[in-house]
Amino acid sequence: MIAETPSVTQLSQVIAQVTAPSFLLGAVAAFTSVLIARMNRIIDRSQALNAIGDDEIARARLKDDIPRLKLRAALLNRAILFSIFSAIITSMLVIVAFISAYLSVAHEYGVGLLFIFALAFFTASLVNLARETRIALHEMDHYR
Repeated sequence: MIAETPSVTQLSQVIAQVTAPSFLLGAVAAFTSVLIARMNRIIDRSQALNAIGDDEIARARLKDDIPRLKLRAALLNRAILFSIFSAIITSMLVIVAFISAYLSVAHEYGVGLLFIFALAFFTASLVNLARETRIALHEMDHYR
């Protein structure tokens, strides 16, 4: 049970402390949108390649790109998953900060740990995007 309502000073301090995680949450949301857009392009390309009939000899060689597209999709899927984990943990961080203020509990260590985990998942997402981008850029070599 809540013994005492936090003061305006306490709440303003918590709001100031969750500003950086809030910006991180916005950045992760925008980043996830970019990842989903890239995934949609891969899906569209895969569908177009799968629609090529076996009787279309001139275009049938394009189907050789399907395994590469599957690898790219797997990397992006992992990047999206890590990005979503980062967003969830960041949201939890903001919730914990406010609940801790209401309960007058020290939250610095817990919030700091959650922020580290959120950044770690965001970094893992960036790494997977970098791997996918590397494959996408080298696709041009595939058509030479």
